[in-house]
Amino acid sequence: MRRNILITGASAGLGAEMARQFAAKGHNLALTARREERLEALRTELTERYPQAQIVIHRLDVTDHDQVFEVFRKADAELGHLDRVIVNAGLGKGAPLGTGRFDANRETALTNFVGALAQAEAAMELFRARNAGHLVFISSISALRGLPKTVTTYAATKAGLASLAEGLQMELLGKPITVSTIFPGYIRSEMNEHVANTPLIVDTVSGVRAIVAAIEAEKAKAYVPPWPWSPLARVMRFAPLPLLKRMI
Repeated sequence: MRRNILITGASAGLGAEMARQFAAKGHNLALTARREERLEALRTELTERYPQAQIVIHRLDVTDHDQVFEVFRKADAELGHLDRVIVNAGLGKGAPLGTGRFDANRETALTNFVGALAQAEAAMELFRARNAGHLVFISSISALRGLPKTVTTYAATKAGLASLAEGLQMELLGKPITVSTIFPGYIRSEMNEHVANTPLIVDTVSGVRAIVAAIEAEKAKAYVPPWPWSPLARVMRFAPLPLLKRMI
């Protein structure tokens, strides 16, 4: 079934690859990000490869909350309606707390959680009006436990995102609006390209293929790629802190 899908943070990394894979499946796309020139290049690429897909783009900074609502409503009108919204835009900045980099931690918190809250509000406004839709939150395997040093704030924002999604899932049980939370493990992307050696990391295309499969199945919760992250997620949830520290 052809769907109309909005993806935030679509100019690079996981968002751009999701756009490629959803377009290949015949879906129409509304792509948003701060870097409009990258969106234009991606639209050109997708239009040439998949001429049957309708692709619209909008510059969007998710920390500009009024703009979030404006862009979501505009994309909804342009495509006729939005069937699915993927809350993907995020930052990986961070520093150990108390080391003088509150600016970096604040920026990550405002983008990853408050910006996501604005996106969820804007999407749910549209979905509630027609009593249909699929809202997807791209969280992280780091959401499962508090993590140290440079990822403390990042992990906390992703945990907040997962909790936000679960609250909506509870509210919407048995209703036509569905909510999914995707917990990617280590997938190569622009956000982590400076990291030379990360255990268990997979390439972007393979990792996103697992994300897209979970989204298309409308799973309530998915750890991706399933191997090794589904079993590792269980271990991470219950490991004592000393063991968890050695694991990461």
